[in-house]
Amino acid sequence: MNTACRGLVALAMGATMQAGLIGLAIGQTTRVSPAAGAATAYGGTGPEQADVSELAPEPPPSTDLPVLFVTHVEVLRTSADPKLDIVRATGLVSSEGWSAPQLVPTYAGKPGDDILDLELIATPPEQSQNAGGFASIDAIFAIAPGQNFKGVRVRASEDAITVKQIPGSGEATVDVNDCKDCVGKKLVLEGSGQPAASGSIRQDELPRVLRVITPSNGIRGAEQNPNRLSLILDENDTIVEAFWE
Repeated sequence: MNTACRGLVALAMGATMQAGLIGLAIGQTTRVSPAAGAATAYGGTGPEQADVSELAPEPPPSTDLPVLFVTHVEVLRTSADPKLDIVRATGLVSSEGWSAPQLVPTYAGKPGDDILDLELIATPPEQSQNAGGFASIDAIFAIAPGQNFKGVRVRASEDAITVKQIPGSGEATVDVNDCKDCVGKKLVLEGSGQPAASGSIRQDELPRVLRVITPSNGIRGAEQNPNRLSLILDENDTIVEAFWE
């Protein structure tokens, strides 16, 4: 294990031992997972241990959302006792401005398939962001000693990666146009039958959660979704604005 990994493991072990927590999520800022109550279901013994069947997962704060994609998951096992399994997940967010990434359990209780299910979440920006390209983000989760998970699954908004053995790793390729160069190009709508000529972009190349606003469209509702790409078109279907809202 290289020096960086040893330092990373030491940080996770120290925080876990001192705080008595089953899971510690570490991202751009170090903070206890908001699903610490859910994480308790994965560890600890003794008379004060709660009945996992009665535990309900504590939902993340309403301002935290799954990131757009998870691209890499690695699970490391420490050699020193007490042994810990350290999960590190890397993903992509829709734009700059996301913060406080963390890994949190999807639900409480022992999973039936012995795969620990986690979500890679972060705090989105408060304002809409121009489509300037995806940004990378990562977080760490430490599993307490004595757990018998055989693997880890990490979910994002649009995909998931399962590592079926510990230690182990998995990765996913994101073949999606981030729309950083969309403005000024003509949008070829899916099902239109039009060929994608030079200087155009096809709808099926873009993220699946997409809102296309033509000159004749109104704007319904006030729902904001920082994982949704919005495109404003002119009369010739040329993209004049591209932003994540």
